[in-house]
Amino acid sequence: MKRVVLRLAAIACLSFSGIAAHADTSAPLAPPATTASAPGYTFVPAGPDGIGKRYLGRDIAGVMGWQGAAWLEREERQREERTDLLVAALALRPGMVVADIGAGTGYLSRRMVPAVLPGGKVIALDVQSEMVAMLQAMARQSGLAQIEPRLGGERDVNLPPASVDLAIMVDVYHELAFPYEVTASIVRALKPGGRLVLVEYRAEDARVPIKALHKMSEAQIRREAAVHPALAWERTVETLPWQHLVVFRKP
Repeated sequence: MKRVVLRLAAIACLSFSGIAAHADTSAPLAPPATTASAPGYTFVPAGPDGIGKRYLGRDIAGVMGWQGAAWLEREERQREERTDLLVAALALRPGMVVADIGAGTGYLSRRMVPAVLPGGKVIALDVQSEMVAMLQAMARQSGLAQIEPRLGGERDVNLPPASVDLAIMVDVYHELAFPYEVTASIVRALKPGGRLVLVEYRAEDARVPIKALHKMSEAQIRREAAVHPALAWERTVETLPWQHLVVFRKP
């Protein structure tokens, strides 16, 4: 599987030397021509890692481009992030429908899908068509027909209402150009009692070797989720080496 990703990512002729490279592949976006209708957006000069837009006081980071796919599949990721602990904390069950939003190469999707079988599936969404092509290649290579790669939208995940048991974003939410709109679309897609899980590098810990705009504090995560009345904070898991895992539930 790793060879597929490396072959596809080699088009960009880029190399990644470690965790600190995460923000180096950011692609700043131009501010929209019209004022956003969602609460909390302001516009500022774009810095080296941001898009020139803030949400509730937080600078929005640029998206890591598809050229960084090899970094998502790096051999040391399991040791650095303990994805096994992450999946265990989700308490997945057979038959569940899971949306992996900003799935990238499907690294997490491939690790979640065994837990929802039989009868379940993982919808792997990404806004970059190149990433979706990689998702399709990885799903074929792994033989996991229960992974459904899909192209998502910048403002809307484009999932049917009340169709998903759990939606998860791993190191993705902080890069959303329209966090209010995307979260609202996820809330619509969640079944009653469904959960939204945000996994982000801890801004509170200076030892986490990630650029500042690619981290979030738990307080900021909960502040932004609180804008959506249909989301209730359920719990925060701090057993991962570098990341928060913050769970919200749709009552």
